[in-house]
Amino acid sequence: MAEFATPDPYGVLTEADTLEIRRLLPGPIERVWTYLTESELRRQWLAAGHMELKVGAPVAFVWRNDELTDPPGQRPAGFGDEHRMQSRITELDPPRKLAIVWEGSGDVSFELEPKGDKVLLTVIHRRLPNRVSLLNHGAGWHMHLDLLVARVSGVEPAPFWDGFSRLLQEYDRRLPADGRA
Repeated sequence: MAEFATPDPYGVLTEADTLEIRRLLPGPIERVWTYLTESELRRQWLAAGHMELKVGAPVAFVWRNDELTDPPGQRPAGFGDEHRMQSRITELDPPRKLAIVWEGSGDVSFELEPKGDKVLLTVIHRRLPNRVSLLNHGAGWHMHLDLLVARVSGVEPAPFWDGFSRLLQEYDRRLPADGRA
C-alpha cells in the first residue's frame, strides 16, 4: 500500500459553520480508539470524563488544560483552570466513529480510517455558532490534536497555552471574516 500523505495540520471550513481537521496517527486503529474513549488516555490530550460506549449515554467532559503539558505556557485572559461540559453520544461505530453533542457549540464526530500502519483521524465540528467560536475551536482542536499525536508517538509536546495563543492568531488570519461575531 502506498504511504498516505500527511494531512494539512490546519482545520478547514467545509461549510460556514463546520470545521474539519485531520491527523495521521500511528496505529493500530484500536489503540487510537482508546485515546478517544478511555478517560485516563483522553485526559492526556483533551479532557477527562467517563464514557459509556452507548448511543444516548451522557458524557461529562472535564478540561484541565494547565495539566496537559509541563510547563503549560501562559494561559490567555478569560480562560479558567477548569472547564466542564455535559454531552451525549449520538453515534457509535467502534472503532471507526464516535459522535457527540457538544453542549452549546454543535456536534463533534471523530472518524478513524486505517491507512497501512497508520490511522487517519478526522474531527468534524458542526454547527459552530459564530466566528469567535470557530476561531477558539479551530485553535483548540489543532492544539489538542497536536497533543494527541505527541502522546501516541511518545514525543514531548510543546506548552499547550503558548501553542493555543499562536494558533488563535493563525486561525484569525486563515478563516474568513464573514461578519460572524
